[in-house]
Formats: sequence, C-alpha cells, structure tokens
Amino acid sequence: MDQTVDIKELNERIKQESSFVDLLTIEMNKVIVGQKHLIESLLIGLLSDGHILLEGVPGLAKTLAITTLSKAVSADFSRIQFTPDLLPADLLGTMIYSQKNEEFVVKKGPIFTNFVLADEINRAPAKVQSALLESMQERQVTIGDHTYPLPKPFLVMATQNPIEQEGTYPLPEAQVDRFMLKVVLDYPQKTEEQMIIRHNLAQKFPEANSIIKPEDILRARQVVKDVYMDEKIEKYIVDIVFATRFPEQYDLEKFKDMISYGGSPRASISLSMAAKAYAFIKRRGYVIPEDVRAVCHDVLRHRIGLSYEAEANDVTSEEIISEILNTVEVP
Repeated sequence: MDQTVDIKELNERIKQESSFVDLLTIEMNKVIVGQKHLIESLLIGLLSDGHILLEGVPGLAKTLAITTLSKAVSADFSRIQFTPDLLPADLLGTMIYSQKNEEFVVKKGPIFTNFVLADEINRAPAKVQSALLESMQERQVTIGDHTYPLPKPFLVMATQNPIEQEGTYPLPEAQVDRFMLKVVLDYPQKTEEQMIIRHNLAQKFPEANSIIKPEDILRARQVVKDVYMDEKIEKYIVDIVFATRFPEQYDLEKFKDMISYGGSPRASISLSMAAKAYAFIKRRGYVIPEDVRAVCHDVLRHRIGLSYEAEANDVTSEEIISEILNTVEVP
C-alpha cells in the first residue's frame, strides 16, 4: 500500500467528484418517501459495480426505486417478472430462423440493458436463476456459439418475497453469493405513510429528472477505487469475514455449531468495495471503521449459512453479524 497518499488532496478530489450523489438522492427522494437505506444501498451498488437483492413484502416501492434511479441516470431499463414457467431464453434471448436470409439470427433478450429489475426472482425455478449467473459475474451472455458483452453499467436489482410466502423457491447459494448486497426492507413510519398517500392521490405523481449519464457513473467508479483504505482497515475486514468462518478463533465458540459456512473471499472484496463506496457517498477520501460497520449487515447477511441448530435456536445471521462486530477488535 502506497503510504505517500496525500489524504488532503484526495479528500478534495472526492468531494468534487461525489457532488452528483446529493443530486441523485434529491431526485430519488422526490419519488420515494422514506426508505433512506434503500436509496443509499442502490447508490453503493451502482458505484461499486455490484448487484442488489431486495427482500420485503410486496408494496414497499422496490420496483419504483429502480425505475426512478434509471430515469435519474438516463440509462436503459428493463423489468423481468419471474414466474414458475419462465425459461432461460425469455431472459437471455434465443436463435431465430430468418426465412429471408435462410439462417439463424440472434434475438437478444431483455437482459441486454443497463438496469435489470428481476422482480420476484425466487418465483422462478433454478434453471432460470442460473441463466443469470454468467451475466451477473462475467457481464456477458452466451447465445448459441457467440458470446455478447452486456452494456455498461450493468446492474441487476432483484426483489424477492420473504421465503415463507407461497410459491417461492429458495435461491441457490452460488446465485445469492453473486449479489453484493442483500437489503431487507421494512414498513414505512406513520408520517412517511401519510406522505405516500398524498403522493399517490395527487393530480400528478412526482417524477425524477435525468441529471447524469451512464458515462458519469463509469467515471465515478474509477474514483471510488481511489478512495484510500489503510492496511488496518483491510485487516479489520479480513477479521470480520474470518470470524464468520472460524468463530471459535474470535471468542465466539457459541456460534461454532450455528454456522454451516461463512463468507467467501467474495465477501471480503464486496465489503471493501462497499465500504469505499459508502465513504465516497459520505464525501470522504478515506475509509474509516464506521464505513465497514455501516455496510456489513447488507454484505454478509446472505453469505452466512445457518445450521439446523441455529434455526432450532432461532439464531439469525443478523444476530451473528452484530455479535461479530461487537467482538472483533476495531482498529
């Protein structure tokens, strides 16, 4: 790590470069009432090139949030409703025989866009969900013999209903791990709900304006990578992730039989990127432990496998993460 980083100069640069974050937030807030955490998470995903999984009961503005974001960023957007009879070709596209040219031509599917809303992703069977894997990880799609790159930026925001609901399939672990953040949404406050009623009964529903372009996002991503992260913070992140794998090494013996598997190296990468993006949103040129703690639950909650014992004792991954954050030494 280069110790000659000029923090003051970096801070000034990040302050300038991150000015659009406030504008984006203002535009989003015009349409979305409350849900501050959701808007922040969307920005983190966008700035760190990570996909987002949203969980919550229907009607919490999950779809509205991503349509508003795509409008503000003036990017292409497509919404795919996942159903039990959906096929991979409905997502990726397929080869169609053209009688005029007497050959097969590729008809690209709705995945070829900047923002994809995979609505109720856990209502489709595993073969459809696995069709998403290549596009989410490699940012490309293979149809027939050819591989096609996806447009940049490319962000999948998937929504899922809580698993207890009828007609849902749990997502495969490999798929869940591809999501950088899993955000759990809750009901709005009373005053917020009043505002929501007003918005929806007004003559004209508020709309976001286009304020930045996709290129601006790509440039901002490069700047986010420049946010300074000290070696102590790196060690802190590694300690947190290792505590999910070997809790007994961190005085957390009680979780040894509760965790069937911990976070993979992808968890450490996501935690670092999300912490940098969070610092950027807060208009700071360096990462502090608070940034790591702020994004930790969203990055890790879907990456900790719970054993039967944990389920029998009603232990959730939320509690495990909170306990790890309270136990692991803060630099």
